[in-house]
Amino acid sequence: MAHHPEAASDAGQSTHFGFRDVPLGEKQTLVDDVFHKVADRYDLMNDVMSAGLHRLWKDAMVAWLSPPRGGRRPYVTIDVAGGTGDVASRIVDRSGGHAKVTVCDINGSMLRVGADRAVKRGLDKNLTFVQGNAEELPFEANSFDAYTIAFGIRNVPRIDKAIGEALRVLRPGGRFMVLEFSRVDIPVLDKIYDAYSLNVIPPMGGMIAGDAEPYQYLVESIRKFPHQERFAKMIRDGGFARVEYRNLTAGVAAIHSGWKI
Repeated sequence: MAHHPEAASDAGQSTHFGFRDVPLGEKQTLVDDVFHKVADRYDLMNDVMSAGLHRLWKDAMVAWLSPPRGGRRPYVTIDVAGGTGDVASRIVDRSGGHAKVTVCDINGSMLRVGADRAVKRGLDKNLTFVQGNAEELPFEANSFDAYTIAFGIRNVPRIDKAIGEALRVLRPGGRFMVLEFSRVDIPVLDKIYDAYSLNVIPPMGGMIAGDAEPYQYLVESIRKFPHQERFAKMIRDGGFARVEYRNLTAGVAAIHSGWKI
C-alpha cells in the first residue's frame, strides 16, 4: 500500500467503514480486504447488487462520455478503481479501438483479474493496468483526456483528495465522470430499495461468494455516500466546471460529469 505522508496528521481523525466509525488511516486496509475477498466474483457481485443493471449503467456512462473514434493521437483516458477492466473495455469498444485506457486500482487482486481478461479479449494493446491510490495517483499532471470511476469513489477514505487528483491528472478540457450508487428519488420506492439492499443483498452475496461481510460493507457504504446534489457540489468545490448529473433507474445510481477548464 502506498505510504501516505499525511498519515501522521490522520491521528485522531475517524471516518466511516459502512456504518462503523473507524480511524481514518485504517479505512483503506479494510476496503482492500473487501476487494481481495471478492475480486474473482466482482462483476457477479455487481450483478447481485444492481440486479444486473450495472451493465446498462456503465454503457450509459460510456455513451455520455462519447469517446472519439479517430483523431491525430489516441484518446487517452484513466479508469480509476476499475480493476476488472469492465468500464475500460467499454471505452475501447466504443472508440473503435482509438482509446488507450490506463486502469488504475489500489488492489492487486482486482488488477490481475482485469489483465487476464484483457488478454483473453485481445484488448491488451489498448489497456494498461497500474496499481495506484486514487488519493495519490502515480501519474504526471495534465496526462489524460478523461478520468472515469465507476462504483469506486465511495470506497475512497478522502473523496476530496481523489477529486483533486482527478483535476490534476486531466488535461485542460478533460472530462471527469463518476458512476456511483446514489439516492432513490421516488417516495416509497426508496424504502423498498433500502429494505432490499440491507436485508437481501448481504445474504445473497454470502450464498454466491461464501462471505456476506463484504456485501454488508458495500450496501452500508452506499447509505453513507453523499446524495446527488451534495456530491455535485463536492465536484464543483474541487475545481470542475459545467458539473451535472443524470439519475439512472430512479436514482439507484447516478452519473456525474464535470470538465477541467
